[in-house]
Amino acid sequence: MMTTQEIANRYHELARQGQLEKLQDELYSPDAVSIEPENDSQLPLMVVGLPAMRQKEQQFYRLIEQMHGGFCKEPIVSSYHFACTMGMDVTMKGKARRIKEQLGVFEVDGGKIVKEQFFYNDFD
Repeated sequence: MMTTQEIANRYHELARQGQLEKLQDELYSPDAVSIEPENDSQLPLMVVGLPAMRQKEQQFYRLIEQMHGGFCKEPIVSSYHFACTMGMDVTMKGKARRIKEQLGVFEVDGGKIVKEQFFYNDFD
């Protein structure tokens, strides 16, 4: 079973490579919870389970006109949680190009990510 530090390191590695599906397959519990702050995207603010998480991501990517790049900074790790600052350089449909930055906080239990919660402001 992987430790929180090992999961955080692997998350960072795969996120920097843009391998989201592999990251989820390897590191997430099948019934993980994903929570977003209030925003103007019309996407669900909370979903449970990998299929629902993937559906939400597909809906989000349909809102993108062009992806110019992304980043994931080194994780900060505690016993059962880790956090990463991450973001993307993106042009959303009908909007100007900008850097969308967020803080992701991840809860680990039983060697898997069981909860992710993102913090950002959706100001344009």
